[in-house]
Amino acid sequence: MSEIRYVAIEGVIGAGKTSLAMKLAEKVKANLILEEFESNPFLEKFYDDRKRYAFQTQMFFLVNRFKQQQELNQEDLFSKFIVSDYIFDKDNIFAYMNLNGEELKLYEALFPLLKRDLRKPDVVVYLQASVDRLMYNIKKRNRKVEKSLSRSYIKELSEAYNNFFFKYNQTPLLIVNSTEIDFVNRENDFNELYNQIFREDRGFIEYFNPVSGE
Repeated sequence: MSEIRYVAIEGVIGAGKTSLAMKLAEKVKANLILEEFESNPFLEKFYDDRKRYAFQTQMFFLVNRFKQQQELNQEDLFSKFIVSDYIFDKDNIFAYMNLNGEELKLYEALFPLLKRDLRKPDVVVYLQASVDRLMYNIKKRNRKVEKSLSRSYIKELSEAYNNFFFKYNQTPLLIVNSTEIDFVNRENDFNELYNQIFREDRGFIEYFNPVSGE
């Protein structure tokens, strides 16, 4: 494995990717890149009516993510680490779940043009959790925009994420079974995961099935 300077955390809504990204960035003193979901004016409407607001929501996220990722190409080369709570390719997961017809054709024409010159992470960490754990986390954090999220949508999204990462080969990948661990509140869980991310002998694709430190 080459030196890891850019780590991207991924996972379904409620997986804890932002919490992990923030904690990881603090530990390694990284430049932190967070997805700006709260700035999307269509998101809450999308959760209420997916079919009607899918395209507006998707395109807003696509352009916003592109602008953020484009800035990474101008990052200070002397900056040691970058940590992000998403990868640009995740946009595809939502597009193929929610778009169809001419809207999907337009998206498919645009996405590769935007992706072409963006910087790739040195490693992607996919937090894979059960639907029960995801729903628990979503309910616990109690975000207004997520009030109408249904279990069936999270299940569908979870299956789409699993399918996406089953085929993923763009960068080194660490798939973490995060259902039973708490890397936010248990230092042992976090440190074990941190060591796995930066392990020098880790292969291109690996699975990590930790035991809770509780």
